[in-house]
Amino acid sequence: MKSQPVANHTPEDRGVPNTTRGLIKDPSRQLRNGYLTKTPLFQYILLSICFPMWGAAASLNDVLIAQFKHIFTLSDVATAFVQSAFYGGYFVIAIPASRVIRRFSYKAGLLIGLTIYILGCLLFFPASQAATYSVFLASLFAVAVGLSFLETSANTYSSMIGPKKTATLRLNISQTFTPLGFFSGALLGKYLIFTEGASLEDQLEGLDPVAAQRLTEELLQRTLEPYRWILTVLIVLVLLIAITQYPSSKPLDSTNHEKAAGLGETLGYLFKKKEFLSGIFAQFMYVGLQTALWSFTIRLALTLDDSINERTATNYLLWAYVAFFVGKFVANLLITKINEDLVLIIYSLIGVVALAYVVAVPNFTAVWAAVLASGLLGPGWATIYARTLDTIEDKRYTETGGAVIVMAIIGGAVIPVIQGLISDLTGSMSFSFIINIVCFAVMALYFWGLYRSSRKVRA
Repeated sequence: MKSQPVANHTPEDRGVPNTTRGLIKDPSRQLRNGYLTKTPLFQYILLSICFPMWGAAASLNDVLIAQFKHIFTLSDVATAFVQSAFYGGYFVIAIPASRVIRRFSYKAGLLIGLTIYILGCLLFFPASQAATYSVFLASLFAVAVGLSFLETSANTYSSMIGPKKTATLRLNISQTFTPLGFFSGALLGKYLIFTEGASLEDQLEGLDPVAAQRLTEELLQRTLEPYRWILTVLIVLVLLIAITQYPSSKPLDSTNHEKAAGLGETLGYLFKKKEFLSGIFAQFMYVGLQTALWSFTIRLALTLDDSINERTATNYLLWAYVAFFVGKFVANLLITKINEDLVLIIYSLIGVVALAYVVAVPNFTAVWAAVLASGLLGPGWATIYARTLDTIEDKRYTETGGAVIVMAIIGGAVIPVIQGLISDLTGSMSFSFIINIVCFAVMALYFWGLYRSSRKVRA
């Protein structure tokens, strides 16, 4: 009987599991460091489709802030707690999510995240019956728990699911899908939550308590409509990922020394690295900037033109997402031609100027300056994430390191509250955008530091 041929493993990939079980096979070969020899296209596209799903949830928060302000009679700082509940969920769950991913797989993290996301969306239905602000915040927290699993898995996985040299580009391309989610979520909010006619403030003004309660209940029921659409997409997506075979992308050393790389050891390693901590702070400020800027775009438009309603004001949030997508696309092209740090420095400095205009000019052109600022957010998240993750030389700590970077998303819970507080204290929504100028300035300094360091290495 003829002997069977023996697979010829190289030292780089010997003993490394190539895939997790599923119906669609992956032809790529995995190396010892977890990266692949080539990117499996179908799996990468399906993974990238997860990115707009958290974009849709995040942009609906921006719509809900405008909706809840008048339904529950909230101050600007109180409305910002929508973002605090949402991004607080990310912060609390990111490290536990990373340990689950470490124990099982990135694919398991995706499936757990999508399932909890589905459950969180379902909680909006009893929340609309309870009709209290706190119950809605609890529902948003539950959605964020699922998204924390999803984003912790997807961001790191996108950077790992292919050759190391294209990790940053791969993550930036995946992140380019996110604006589609932002735009879709805001579009669903505009047409399914907001109505034509007078603004919510004008509709509720002068109503007797019974009529006001009836209108409030009707408005809260409208908040359910976007989540019905999202649930449909989520169910299809979770089924597709479940039947698709994905590569492990787990470093071999992580498998062999899992017990040695405990949580305490991992955090000790990470928090001794100055470059890692700088990236965490930059990510905190970036997410805070993005969240605050979009949280108050609708409010800025309503403040500067009291003749428009919430549905019309949402148009400017939609334009902000379009600007974000275009700015991100242009930045990705520029990065292929010139140093990525220089691109982000230029974007951040122009962002400072655009937001200074918002603060200084009290007319409606300031709304368009805020839209321009959205276009200058660029590939900030993806670039900071990939560069910070790359500071982890010992890849046993990759999953938890990625989770700690995701935890920096807590900036989205903090900066909008500061902006809301500034608005309430000064009585000026326009002036409150000064906090966003600070965030852009921090980003410019961060990328300037990276640029100087890279020049020294080349020298």
